[in-house]
Order: sequence, then C-alpha cells, then structure tokens
Amino acid sequence: MRKYFGTDGIRGRVGEHPVTPDFMLKLGWAAGVVLASGNGGRVLIGKDTRISGYMFESALQAGLSAAGVDIHLLGPMPTPGIAYLTRTLHMDAGIVISASHNPYYDNGIKFFSSAGTKLDDELENAIEEYLERPMTTVDSSHLGKAQRVADAAGRYIEFCKASVPNGLDLRGMKIVVDCANGATYHITPQVFHELGAEVVETGTSPDGLNINQGCGSTSPEALAGTVVREQADVGVALDGDGDRVIMVDAQGQVVDGDELLFIIARARHARGELPGKVIGTQMSNLGLEHALAALGIGFERARVGDRYVMERLHANGSVIGGEGSGHIICLDRTTTGDGTIAALQVLAAMRETGEPLHELKSGMRKYPQILINVPAAQQLDLDGHADIQAVVSEAEQQLDGQGRVLLRPSGTEPLVRVMVEGRDSRLVESLARRIADAVQTALA
Repeated sequence: MRKYFGTDGIRGRVGEHPVTPDFMLKLGWAAGVVLASGNGGRVLIGKDTRISGYMFESALQAGLSAAGVDIHLLGPMPTPGIAYLTRTLHMDAGIVISASHNPYYDNGIKFFSSAGTKLDDELENAIEEYLERPMTTVDSSHLGKAQRVADAAGRYIEFCKASVPNGLDLRGMKIVVDCANGATYHITPQVFHELGAEVVETGTSPDGLNINQGCGSTSPEALAGTVVREQADVGVALDGDGDRVIMVDAQGQVVDGDELLFIIARARHARGELPGKVIGTQMSNLGLEHALAALGIGFERARVGDRYVMERLHANGSVIGGEGSGHIICLDRTTTGDGTIAALQVLAAMRETGEPLHELKSGMRKYPQILINVPAAQQLDLDGHADIQAVVSEAEQQLDGQGRVLLRPSGTEPLVRVMVEGRDSRLVESLARRIADAVQTALA
C-alpha cells in the first residue's frame, strides 16, 4: 500500500497533508532526483486555474531547483497538453498541478514520463521512498533554473487540430463550449474556431475559485440549456483539467462517455482503423458492450481508472478506450486521455456521416444505471463484510442475469461507489439504495 499516490497521482484538500506547501517542496525535490536524475535534468510544470496552483507551483519549483533540475513553466494548460509538450520538448518529466473535476479547495499532483505517459508504479514507489529521506540541496553552482515556455498554448492547439483529417471543415456548425472555468479556457474554443465553427463560449472566465462550479463535464445541465437556447448543433463540456469530455446534442440531451466511446469506435471500425478491442471499465454501461458486439467489435473491462484502461489498451494492441465519465483515450492520436481531441473525433464522425449527434448515439441503447456515492471516512473491506455481501447477493438474484452490481472505493475521494444497472429502472434504483444503505450502516 503506497502512502501518498492514489490511482491518479496525489490529491486532497488544500492545507491538509499531503496537499501542503512544505510537502510539495519535498515532492519536487524527490521527483527531481528520481525522474530527472538530479543535476542537468529538465522538468515541465503546468497547472489548472485553481488559486492554490500558484502556491504549489512555487513550492515544486524550489524543490526541483534544490535537486539541480531546470524548470520550464507552462502556466494554465490542460493535462493532456502537458503530456504532449513533455514529450515533444524532450523533457525528463512533466508535472501537472490539478485536482481535475474536484472543487477549487482541492488540489493535487500528477506526473508524466518523458514519453508523455503516466508513471508506472515502480517510479511512483521510488518517489515515495525519497520522500522518506532527508532533503538535500546541490551545490549552488548546480541549482536548477526556471523559465517560461513560449507559445505553449499555440503548440498544443495545432496538435489538437492535427488529430483529425486535414480536410475537416466545421464551417456552418455552431458549437457551445463549456470549459469549466478550467485549464482549457484559452484552448478548446480556439481549436474549434480555427477549424471554422461558430463558437459560443461558456465557463471561460476563471477566477481561481469557480473551476468546476456548476459547470463543465460534471454539471452539463447548464450547457444543455444553452445549446437549446442558442439553437446550436452540439455542446462540448470539459472538466477542470481538460482530460474529460461530455457532449450535448442539438435536442439538449446529454451524451456521456460511454456513448462517445461507441461513436468514436464505430467510426474507426467503419474506416478499418480499429485494431484490438475497445477497452471500457467495470463501470461501463452494459449497453455499450452489447452495441459494440452487434458491430462485431470486441470489448474488455478494465479496473476503474485511466491507468488501468491504458494497461489493457497496450496489452491488447488496442487504440480506443475510456470511461463513462468522459475520460477517453485515443492512442492512435495521443498518449493520454484528452477531452478536446476526443470531442474532435466525434465532430469528425458527424461530418463524415452527415448525421447529427443524436442519430450517431442512437446505435447504442443504454441500460438504466444508478450510481450512489456513500461518504466513507474510513476504509471498509467490502468483499469481506457479510451483511453487505448478503444484500449484494440478493440484488444479483433479482437482476437474474440481466444486469450488474459493482461496489468499489473511490481512488480519488473518500467515497464508496455503489453501482447497479439492469433493464428495469425502478428495480435498479431500489436495489442501489438498499445496497447503499447497507454500506452506510456498516460504516456507522
């Protein structure tokens, strides 16, 4: 069991260990020693728009400098943009200061390797090992220097545009873009505009406190209203760090990550560009699996978390995978989940087929699915708790092979996630609440 790293880096409430300036100072030093080998290394730092990013950027910078590592600062930049620039600028590592879809009072750190991929467990373990050692400082003549990266946004915008065919023309298409007052506020609207679309912007006025606040991919309802009011063709909602996307069709209906994954996979399959299986997770809707099977496309479930989806993509020689949350990976386009690039693949499918988003998603019938988050201040052995398992077993009997039950602790928040899906929406909701009550009782 690792002490600091979760399924997606280090994350928590600002001011509470380990999300404190003193810890980030030492984390910068430890990461510099492990990832950039101390003297002479180069590390990229980017962040989202939450106010604490300034504080942690400075702390990490000091720690890296003490390790003899040069720092290249991007300022606000989407997580996938940091991955791309880490790779193309030939950095030893990239650091993301972000808590993704969480509120402003949370923050966290994610790392990318020199190849623009998430770190493997071995490297994260090595960083944790150095965090337990006394911090040292290189000789003054070898301290790391810091500088800003020129035109970081422009470089990433061009990369996003290059992820779709050169002939893609979005002229005549009206797109509402909700950037969650996060890291894509100066990126995604410009990408769509340069491809010819008429762009209506929302969630593009970050103030350090309003990131993910009633907007973005976790709250697409406001976007849906704007799409209908503006009579737009489509809406695109990113999360705070830009690695997730949820879309809205012209009728104002939300199109989630499972449906977007289906649309992208079907388009790739039609072009003969879909090697291997599509990779989903334990939380992926059963309707996605059935819709892909009808097309002759293989499907496999990974553990929840993009790092596990990535593992199965590589193991299968696959290129398309993702989660219902909108974290979609197109490995034939980039090295990590990217909300802007995923949205572009959907827009390209709309142009190729001439069909609106509502029609493109109609090939997949979603099963009713209920997800209940139960606050969990302590860890609980879900598999070994007799009362919980009895309720789960009873629920599975009632579903009679026509649905699924899944319980799992969140990897990023103090929650137990209870998911039930099946054909009968009323039964699904009843069973989910019964299981959630059992978990809550066990935690009391």
